[in-house]
Amino acid sequence: MIKTATRLSASLLLLSIACNEAFLQQPSPSSSRPSPSSSARFATSEENQRALLEARLALDKKAKEQQSITINGAGALSKDDPYSFVVGVLGDLHIDPRKMDDYEVGRSHFLSIFDDAKANVGDNNVALVSLGDLGESKNCEHNNDNPFELFAGTTKCHQMAAEYLSSFGVPYDVIGGNHDLEGIDEFETDAKNLRRFLKCHNKETPHFCRQIAEKTLLVGLCSTVFRDATYTSHEVIIDQEQIKWFEELVASKPAEEGWRIFVFSHAPPNGSGIRIIQENHVVNGCCWLNHSDEKSCRKFIELVREHRCIKGWFSGHFHLGQDYQDSITFPTIDPSEGPYPNRGSCVFAQTSVMRAGTSRDGRQQSRLLRGTKDGFEICTVDHQKGGKIRVDATITYRSQTNEVGVYAHEDEAYDHDNYFKVYQPQMNDHGYVCAEDEELCLLTPDPITVETVAWWRLSCGRVLGVVNGMMLEFDKSTLAPLGLVVSGDELLGRQVAIVDSGLQECMINFEDDGMDGADCADGSEEIHREQAVLVFDDDGVTIVQPNEDGSYWRKIVRNKIARMKEKRREKAAIDFAQAYLPVRSEDEAKEKICSTWGPCEFSHILCHLLFFLQ
Repeated sequence: MIKTATRLSASLLLLSIACNEAFLQQPSPSSSRPSPSSSARFATSEENQRALLEARLALDKKAKEQQSITINGAGALSKDDPYSFVVGVLGDLHIDPRKMDDYEVGRSHFLSIFDDAKANVGDNNVALVSLGDLGESKNCEHNNDNPFELFAGTTKCHQMAAEYLSSFGVPYDVIGGNHDLEGIDEFETDAKNLRRFLKCHNKETPHFCRQIAEKTLLVGLCSTVFRDATYTSHEVIIDQEQIKWFEELVASKPAEEGWRIFVFSHAPPNGSGIRIIQENHVVNGCCWLNHSDEKSCRKFIELVREHRCIKGWFSGHFHLGQDYQDSITFPTIDPSEGPYPNRGSCVFAQTSVMRAGTSRDGRQQSRLLRGTKDGFEICTVDHQKGGKIRVDATITYRSQTNEVGVYAHEDEAYDHDNYFKVYQPQMNDHGYVCAEDEELCLLTPDPITVETVAWWRLSCGRVLGVVNGMMLEFDKSTLAPLGLVVSGDELLGRQVAIVDSGLQECMINFEDDGMDGADCADGSEEIHREQAVLVFDDDGVTIVQPNEDGSYWRKIVRNKIARMKEKRREKAAIDFAQAYLPVRSEDEAKEKICSTWGPCEFSHILCHLLFFLQ
């Protein structure tokens, strides 16, 4: 059960700047000022912050009084409509106990929104959902016994986040992101860290399901793997038990019977089509749910396509604002923009962040979801504009399995925000250059530049492309980017050719164990030609070999636990070098340090590069 929500005092949150244990206690009059033992410096700092915060809240209140919160499109919210509901959606919080002002201001915006909502639809039809990544992934001076401990994933982090989320005056649900099991110094295993996460937030299971209105469910899927990740620890991984539960749930709530399901996960599913960051999440293989597992990565969009009860899917993870039109994608698009995207009946929505220091593009925004019997609206709560509510999209139900979505405004992003836009192929668009049946295909007549855009589908069905000076692999079904194949320093100024490399081969099913050696002797398997991907210039030819599973994108980002332990060993080696070697500074000591990872003849070349990258 979710405990009755209480509002934290502003002073209590300000006290947390000093990482005082008071944030673990209930608000009381005695907590409104620092204790007599607090230093004069801290008292002065608190008074200054208090004055600034009160001035900001006063301006926000004035702005709130001047704005209209009339609901457009989805009909009037009413207690007489059993389908009416209001849900606030918070993106990555990344709470830093030293920097709480933005969180208090953001909460003040939602308190007035929720008060109005409860008056309109009733207390039981209003809720809050947090999309995870609750704590800052750095040391926040929160543990005097361990100055290197990350705040994210610790008991203090989850206790503080739980108290904050409980202070909005409505029930809350939360799912874990890629940082919420990062308490690696406090917990030995993911399982122990997950149990503490669940306990702090009064959760029985990692996932959640809340009925918010008549035949309307809020469903959350939680990342449960960090230490045990095969590749990058920042991949958002939904375990198979949750996937099975989710599949059974949506199958039991058919759209034909009037069910409407809104899903919440930290990262979006492959095929959602929303704006992503190529230079970070795509290259590192942590963009989509279960990104590194091809089969389960595609599972979520397949469920969306099959079960039209799934009406909306909210995610965070990218720290990007909501002013881009493609922060929301509809199930259908204008035929002039490309082929039918096959997103079932689902609208996907990216959610921004509340604190300024966590935003990639300067925006501080949250989402508001408002629904009625006739449809729903997805809105922005702008924390830089006094909590102003802006309707971003209106979705109207035409039937139980079909709806029409309309953007409420043009793209409000600035020109420089195109930096975050990632090209996604579309069948027969201007970038498609090689047909599957060509024996030899020269990708470009000229050497590749950062402006080159081209893609092709191999005979085996895999899709590769060149964009922003890099070669990427794209999902063969959704054409969503999967990961880096060849980096810019290896590709720019060269050309790419696809050539036949052997006799016709049988289509090997790499997803089934024991099939990687099949020779298709009975001739029942699909036939495709063996091909080679070549990168070349006058100085030579580089063969781009596929991975053992048949994919091409390089799963090169290693588990964070291993990397962090290596960094600590390297720090110990630097300290040792300064004490026992003839070096005059830490920088000089770093130049003397090198790591080895076993019998690799070029490990001495890689060591300084890997140390720099980490």
